[in-house]
Amino acid sequence: MNSMQRAKLADELVRRFAAALRGVRLYAPGHPLVARSITALGETLSLIHSSSPSIAIGIVGEELVVGDIPVPRAAESMGKLRRQLQQVSIERIVIDQGVTPAELTQLVQTLGAVDATKESTTGLSRLRHVRVGRLQLEEKGDTASADIATCRRLYDDAVSVAGTLWDSAKLDGMPDVDAGRGIVDSLAQEVSQNRTALLALTALKDYDSYTFTHMVNVSILTMGQARGLGVEGPLLRELGLSALLHDIGKVKTPAEILNKPDKLTDREFEILRRHTVDGAEILRRTPEIPSLAPVVAFEHHLRLDGTGYPTAVSRPTLNLGTMLCGVADVYDAMRSQRIYQEAFPTDRILAVLQRNDGKQFDQNLIRRFVQLVGIYPAGNLVRLNTGEVAVVLKTYAPDPYRPRVRVLFDPTGAKLERVLEIDLWEVREGEPQSIQAPLDPAAYDFDPLTYL
Repeated sequence: MNSMQRAKLADELVRRFAAALRGVRLYAPGHPLVARSITALGETLSLIHSSSPSIAIGIVGEELVVGDIPVPRAAESMGKLRRQLQQVSIERIVIDQGVTPAELTQLVQTLGAVDATKESTTGLSRLRHVRVGRLQLEEKGDTASADIATCRRLYDDAVSVAGTLWDSAKLDGMPDVDAGRGIVDSLAQEVSQNRTALLALTALKDYDSYTFTHMVNVSILTMGQARGLGVEGPLLRELGLSALLHDIGKVKTPAEILNKPDKLTDREFEILRRHTVDGAEILRRTPEIPSLAPVVAFEHHLRLDGTGYPTAVSRPTLNLGTMLCGVADVYDAMRSQRIYQEAFPTDRILAVLQRNDGKQFDQNLIRRFVQLVGIYPAGNLVRLNTGEVAVVLKTYAPDPYRPRVRVLFDPTGAKLERVLEIDLWEVREGEPQSIQAPLDPAAYDFDPLTYL
């Protein structure tokens, strides 16, 4: 589809969306003109979705934008639609491929209601193929150019929601799916737009809430891998929600086992391993949960060579969601420092993922995972071969050992007045050429993530 065709469809989408909202305001819900306008809107969306899995309608300043195409201000429908969205404090609507007539009807009737308010639109969060929220401009390329403070607030919100999911599963026997979907929608959007910054935040070590940060980290790392495989839209969010809930069965694990500071006995480990079955059962009976979620909860400790648990379970192959979540789970668990475990650097973790001749994990996925996080992930503090200290800014898939770094301290530990950015994969005479070792940022009086 060329640019002229895309611009024409963008204008048509806005006109038909505005017409559908106008119809809801003028006629009763069952009026033929209302049904006809929603059908026409769906037809235009089908044309757009034939070349794109999702389309976003957003407000940027005084402009209405469809995807990355501004709709001409002269269009009367543009102004009306923009005002109606602003009335209910909505600055972005994303409609995914597969949206149903029922979902479009609910969207149009909710937004088009005469008494529509911000509060009356909260029910739209339950729609599988529609998302509403605040607009965040998409950057070109996979860079960490987003405001790290905004990403950090999102991450903190996600950890809080993970706690809510845990508590609701423990008290009510099932997690709060609406809360889970809401935060995964936001995380999925950031994974698609600001992946490097969000992945860097998963390296934060909040020891007091390891269970909840682990849930969030595994969700982000699973979606990061999936996005690298070209997965987007509803499936990306289903993978994210399934990964967020992969350990939910641990709500039934006795606290004295779950929080034990020492190594578990064989009997205690046997009890812990039941969380895969318990989690699958909890999610299986939870309404509106993706069918993928109980599968991932049950399988995420199974391996391709038949090892892992639940024991005596045979699979000719594992679900893609299971494999992505399994890699993320091992990676995050090994790099997280806990009372009974030191944090391992990425190269040692990857060695574990590649051991046993690569028979436990799909090595194509492992190679892609290395490309995603790098040996020295973005946001990590490292010592260079010259003795200088730098923060990793960006990893390069062809050579994950040689990322782009920003040098902050000289070999004596003195902070540099003028920071220097270097691509280690472009070796230049007189400049650092390699990373000597990762460093613990706690030993330095600053947050390396602020340099992303």
